[in-house]
Amino acid sequence: MRVLVLGATGFLGRHTADRLRALPGVRVLAGGRSPSADVHADLAGADVPGLAAALRAAAPDAVVNCAGAVAGGPVELTALNARGPAVLCEALLRAAPGARLVHLGSAAEYGPADGRRPATETGPARPLGLYGASKLAGTLAVTGSGLDAVVLRVFNPVGPGAPAASLPGRLARELRRAAPGERVRTGDLSAHRDFLDARDLAEAVALAVTTPGPLPPVLNAGSGTARPVRDVAGALLRAAGRPGPTADHIAEDGDGSPRSAAVPWQCADVTATGRALGWAPRRTLEESLAELWATTAPPVTEAAP
Repeated sequence: MRVLVLGATGFLGRHTADRLRALPGVRVLAGGRSPSADVHADLAGADVPGLAAALRAAAPDAVVNCAGAVAGGPVELTALNARGPAVLCEALLRAAPGARLVHLGSAAEYGPADGRRPATETGPARPLGLYGASKLAGTLAVTGSGLDAVVLRVFNPVGPGAPAASLPGRLARELRRAAPGERVRTGDLSAHRDFLDARDLAEAVALAVTTPGPLPPVLNAGSGTARPVRDVAGALLRAAGRPGPTADHIAEDGDGSPRSAAVPWQCADVTATGRALGWAPRRTLEESLAELWATTAPPVTEAAP
């Protein structure tokens, strides 16, 4: 089985490619902008004929789209999150119409929760910002394409290698840099989020690739539990061996994400995912953050002259 992973060098793409490589009989093809990629594919600027030619040559049995932009201006966000999936779907229809497409969506597509009710795939999608709207546009392109496709709506991914663009990744790096006794500044950490280990997500992707028969168009990928974001700080501090109240090490008086106030609580209902894929997350948030801390490199210091 030939599986093309687009965005294979990113945080989620690396974990996904590693999990797929462990499956017997699976050959993973890395797709991206790098000259070393097995398949050159830049979804942000690809055109349908060019991408179709690359897909025809690669002859994948399945395609996993992990490529996406989480920050940037309107052009960057819409190019990669909205236009990119649309171009990919049309190119697949031309070049490999029988291939299964697994596309990574985002919990940001849902927007505010209905009280404290977990989000279901059949619930309303009401994104608040351009990121969520661009991801929703990509989801609609995939679900309306007519391909054998499924969108995994990813909640807050965490784990070893989490990027600085994520709060866990940034906080781990800031704590590594902080001098003894220095407090790290963040925004308000009282919002509740659903954190999922990237390796558990990779397992869901592997099952979505290999499960026979048609799948539901959208499936949630989350832990099914909402945790205060402050728990992330506490778990990282414990992993760092810094006892005492979180407030002794973290100052929540900095600039935070406006989305935290607008979406104070979010959680995935993963019932449908378990039913369709036989999947359930296995790793706890504390395990994920301990491994994130262990794999976060200490800051580089210049040698004294």
